[in-house]
Amino acid sequence: MVVSDNIGLNYDEPIEIAPGIYWIGFLDMEHDLNCNPYLIVEEKEAIVVDGGSRTDFSTVMIKILQTGVNPSKIVKLLYHHYDPDLCGSIPDFEKIIKNKDLSIISHQENNYFIRYYGGSLERECVEKDLNLEWEFSTGRKLKFILTPYAHAPGNFFTFDKKTGTLFTSDIFGSYYRTEDWELFLELDQTCQECEYSKNCPEEIDKCPILEIINFHKDLMPNKKALKYALKQIEDQPIKKIAPQHGSVISNSSSIEFIIKKLKSINKVGIDKYL
Repeated sequence: MVVSDNIGLNYDEPIEIAPGIYWIGFLDMEHDLNCNPYLIVEEKEAIVVDGGSRTDFSTVMIKILQTGVNPSKIVKLLYHHYDPDLCGSIPDFEKIIKNKDLSIISHQENNYFIRYYGGSLERECVEKDLNLEWEFSTGRKLKFILTPYAHAPGNFFTFDKKTGTLFTSDIFGSYYRTEDWELFLELDQTCQECEYSKNCPEEIDKCPILEIINFHKDLMPNKKALKYALKQIEDQPIKKIAPQHGSVISNSSSIEFIIKKLKSINKVGIDKYL
C-alpha cells in the first residue's frame, strides 16, 4: 500500500513511497543527517538508488529482502554523485548480487571516482552511454536530468516517468534532529504563509523550511549552480521529490513552494565569502 502521510509508519520496514518505489533507509539515531536509499521495482527487475554507506549495508539489504525482492533481480546500482554516504557499500552489493547484468549507472565525472570504492562492475555514464535515459524491459523509463555542480560536477536528477517521482540526491535535502524527522513532508497553508521567524505559529521546535534552506546554503557551491539545477525541472510533471537526505516531499503545493524558496535564497556556498 502506498503511504501518503506519516501516521503509523514503521521505519524498521521498507516503505512504499510511490507505486514500485521503496524507501529502504532507517531512522539514524546517532546523527543529525538521515540518509535515504531507495529501491525501484518493476516486475522482474529492480534498481537501487544511492545505496548507502558501507556501515549501513546490512540494514539496507534487510529492507530490500523485506520488500520480497531477490537480490538477483537487481540489475543496476544508480548513484547521483560519488560521496561515501551513497557509494560506500558498492563492494558489498557486488558480492551479494548474483546477476551478470549488474552494473553502475552514474555520470562520467562521478565514475572517475566511484571506481575507487573497489569492485569490478561496469560503470555506465548517463550522458555518454545512455543518452540521458534508461528503460526497464517493461518499457518503464527513467530520465536523467543534468544538474552540474549541485553539488558535485557530475550531479544529476533521475525522473521516474511512471510515477512522477524525482530523485534529487542532495538537492531538496535537509538537516534534521532524529526526534524531529519524519519520512514525508507536506506543508500546510500556515507554513507556506510563514515568514520563518524564531517564533513558529505552529509551535514546531525546528522549522523544516529553515532546515532545508540552511542545508543548501552549506552544501551547494553557489547560488548560480542551485538556480541552474532548479531551472532544469520547471516543466517536469513532478508528483513527489525523493532526496537523499531529509524527507520525501509528497504533494505538489509543497514542491512548488520549496522550489520558490530555494530560488530566492542568497549567500549560498562560496557566495557567503565574496
